Amino acid sequence: MRAYSEYLFAEYGDLDSDYVFVNLFASPHSRPMRYSAVSGLVNRLRARTGIEFNLHMLRHSRATSMIRAGVPIEVVSKLLTHASVATTSRTYDHLGVEDFRAELDRAGMAESLRPAR
Repeated sequence: MRAYSEYLFAEYGDLDSDYVFVNLFASPHSRPMRYSAVSGLVNRLRARTGIEFNLHMLRHSRATSMIRAGVPIEVVSKLLTHASVATTSRTYDHLGVEDFRAELDRAGMAESLRPAR
């Protein structure tokens, strides 16, 4: 996020915005872009780069990265505006075996779960 903020500052000056998709040239300046504008931007980027992605993929990857970083599932759920934490956990929690091992290591419990030799 810091790198993105530095880029925006270098390219566009002192923007007063915490948003990723920001109106730079249209009104209201420095405010978040509407969904339709962001969707159009993504479609143009896909056409120019040949990289297949969509806005929902960004949502999934961001939610998963927050969970992997240790952000409580309740916080992620609120940020995603889900009515239920269960929805967030079921839909966005794409953690694998390595994620679980790392968390057990962090908690100091991994050794106790390993088979005896």
